[in-house]
Amino acid sequence: MSTDLLDEAARLRRALPDDVGDRVVESLYTDAARLASTSVDRDDSRARLTLDRALDRILTHRVWGFVAMGVLFFGVFWFTIAGAAVPSDLLYVLLVENGHAWLRDVFVAAGAPAFVTGLLVDGVYLATAWVVAVMLPPMAIFFPLFTLLEDFGYLPRVAFNLDRLFARSGAHGKQALTMMMGYGCNAAGVTATRIIDSRRERLIAIITNNFSICNGRWPTLILMGTIFVGAVVPAQLAGLVAAGSVVAVVILGIGVTLAVSWTLSRTVLRGESSVYSLELPPYRPPQLWRTLWTSIVDRTLKVLKRALMMAAPAGAVIWLIGNIHLGDASLAAHLVTALEPLGWVLGLNGVILLAYLVAVPANEIIIPTIIMLTLTLGANTVGAAPGVMLELGDDAAVGSVLVTTGGWTLLTAVNLMLFTLLHNPCSTTVLTIWKETRSARWTAVATLLPIALGFVVCASVAGVVRAFG
Repeated sequence: MSTDLLDEAARLRRALPDDVGDRVVESLYTDAARLASTSVDRDDSRARLTLDRALDRILTHRVWGFVAMGVLFFGVFWFTIAGAAVPSDLLYVLLVENGHAWLRDVFVAAGAPAFVTGLLVDGVYLATAWVVAVMLPPMAIFFPLFTLLEDFGYLPRVAFNLDRLFARSGAHGKQALTMMMGYGCNAAGVTATRIIDSRRERLIAIITNNFSICNGRWPTLILMGTIFVGAVVPAQLAGLVAAGSVVAVVILGIGVTLAVSWTLSRTVLRGESSVYSLELPPYRPPQLWRTLWTSIVDRTLKVLKRALMMAAPAGAVIWLIGNIHLGDASLAAHLVTALEPLGWVLGLNGVILLAYLVAVPANEIIIPTIIMLTLTLGANTVGAAPGVMLELGDDAAVGSVLVTTGGWTLLTAVNLMLFTLLHNPCSTTVLTIWKETRSARWTAVATLLPIALGFVVCASVAGVVRAFG
């Protein structure tokens, strides 16, 4: 076999033109001259400016690179939030309003016991429907946009810009990419840390990924910013101030990520930062259909599947604690009473803490759970049923319930925004952390560290406000 191959190679070599060697050398020098013309400045001429070089002069600049990065990602976040509003409303009407009513009628017509109907329809189904309505549209927009930037070749420029900051914090420059992925979903951000080769630096990226605000937490931040923070300024500035408060929480999250990374790299995860070569690939037109397939099937639907697996039992728990009574009060009322002192210390209340406890499987159901608990445990002015999540229709109605019935203040709203940033990961993310690390120790650290920070920060803010307010 080897002799036949050598004979065939010799035959093909004889068939080549006599000047093939000269042609190869000429092509090498031609390519070298082309590269030099676009990269080397000479005394009599400057390097020819290409589109890639022109873009990199802006996108990798020490100052303008961060400005461009902020503008691009603000645009992605804004488009995700604004673009998801209409499909989220449509899914809410289809699944929550109409779907819930239709399914309940089916159970009633079939003669199902009230307990079974309440548990399965008002509890399990309603929670999963809420998660789909709130989580699916933003992910279906954010992941394709993020993947388009990745295919275009921009994300390596983000890593280039942030490499110095993460290197100074003892982390890996690629953590910038996993952090950005966390803004769509923390579970996806944790999975994305596979691009980091060093186990030490990968653990830092996993532990701090929760400080990137995922889809499920955006509604809480936006609602608090709109109802309470925007209300402290004149109406013409309310929208700008509300948006600024949300952006401020995002910036705070980046600062906390760097600070915690710095602390971990000098304590329990001490070690040398990895040195790596970051290749800046040429810009290229994104492959739209491949991007849509990859981002929706491989990312959006997989993450949504995990979230639904966690949301279903959460819905059952919410309904049960609202409908199981101990003495003359529901289990929810007893839990709220027990959590109220801790809630006061944190500048929050027992309802908020209970909502976060039962909504561990999915952050998307926190606000409807808070509203349901506030109404059913207080002056129920809209006929809310115990354990049944609901939406009041507009921000003004929500604000009225929270202030008049729940006794909320600006401090409550601000600390809720801080606690939304600094609290334990959802159970989908915790499960993903366990799968990626296979370590109970690091899964516990990634779960408990954020909530410990949240307690410290919220208690400090509440103490300062009460001392000087």
